[in-house]
Amino acid sequence: MKRRFSIILILALIFFLLGFISTIFIDFRGYLGIEKETFIPVDNESNEDIVIDYEEENIEEEIIEEAKISNLKILAVGDIMFHSPQLNAAFNKETKEYDFTPVFKYVKKYIEPADISIGNFETVTAGEEVGYSGYPRFNTPEAALLALKDAGFDILSTANNHSLDHGKKGLINTIDNIHKYGIKNIGTYKEENTILVEEVNDIRIGFLSYTYGLNGMDYTLKEEELNFMVNLIDEGRIKSHIEKAKAKEVDLIVVFIHWGNEYQREPSQYQMELGEKIIGWGADIILGSHPHVVQRSQIINMDGKDKFIIYSMGNFLSNQRKETMGNPYTEDGVMVQLEIEKDLTENITIIKNIHYIPTWVHKFRDNGRLFYEILPIEDYLRGDIEIGDEYSLRERLEKSYNDTMEKMSENSTISELN
Repeated sequence: MKRRFSIILILALIFFLLGFISTIFIDFRGYLGIEKETFIPVDNESNEDIVIDYEEENIEEEIIEEAKISNLKILAVGDIMFHSPQLNAAFNKETKEYDFTPVFKYVKKYIEPADISIGNFETVTAGEEVGYSGYPRFNTPEAALLALKDAGFDILSTANNHSLDHGKKGLINTIDNIHKYGIKNIGTYKEENTILVEEVNDIRIGFLSYTYGLNGMDYTLKEEELNFMVNLIDEGRIKSHIEKAKAKEVDLIVVFIHWGNEYQREPSQYQMELGEKIIGWGADIILGSHPHVVQRSQIINMDGKDKFIIYSMGNFLSNQRKETMGNPYTEDGVMVQLEIEKDLTENITIIKNIHYIPTWVHKFRDNGRLFYEILPIEDYLRGDIEIGDEYSLRERLEKSYNDTMEKMSENSTISELN
């Protein structure tokens, strides 16, 4: 009896152990990643079974990041000058004040909307006590700066051959007056020679400015002052400044440069050679002034990126003209619109597009009084500006427009590499 009980106990123990071991084996298969299979009969007429695999699928969601693009517009003009006849025209004998704002009424719509508008302020504002004057040693009323601010200018280049027309005091007063009207300047400095960096729409632009000379007025500054108060063209200096601008993590570098031969419609060999060097050192845009006539523009592709040079933007405002100079090209200027685009995702900034707006200085009399106006020529030719439609004036403006655009059309196409 006891023996039979022992046998039954042993068999029960064996069955228990087999069940325990099988359970461990199944759990171990799951631990190893071997999935269980469930068998479900399809119907009563079929002996076939369907195997359903519950293995999880790994689905990767592709996150396509849209390119984040930012843009800004730079508008640049050439020489802004105030000769004596212009001062007389702006002076109101009744109020004893100067008003230059009407001069810019037709071009304001281009200057003001630009993110950054810049031009060459080729005069000084030394103060009334010095006496206002035109060429050869300019001294212009502060009202000119008020008009430029009202027109929409943000930056004035003050490095040119007239920077020291009234010495150190004139240079310092000019800088102070420019800042007083909420405009910034480049090229001349009161103390430390700094690099102007403007950030608009997450795009950082560095601005530099240089001049070939100072009309022999260098002596009005001490040697150490001359080293930092006026940026004279020096290859080592320009290269060094470009490197400092790069260190400020700018996206583009603009160089405003006063160079070339007056009244020559083609750039000199020196301009072209220096321009290519400046581009090679890292500048992206070169804006030329001084010749008082429009010189050609050029696209230079370097390392797959388009760089831009305009050797001279001509006279934006002056009294120089055919009647006074025997040279009709001194009446011509061009506003250059540069569209800049930055891919914020890739951190790549390019010159996306360039537009040219030829201008002409209209000098006329009304009821015996002299007036000056800067005309966007195409607006006049379209009939958007009504100032009289004498055949001689239209013919003159058509010629001016064609003369300017002839220089701009050459080598001025943004490459497909952008």
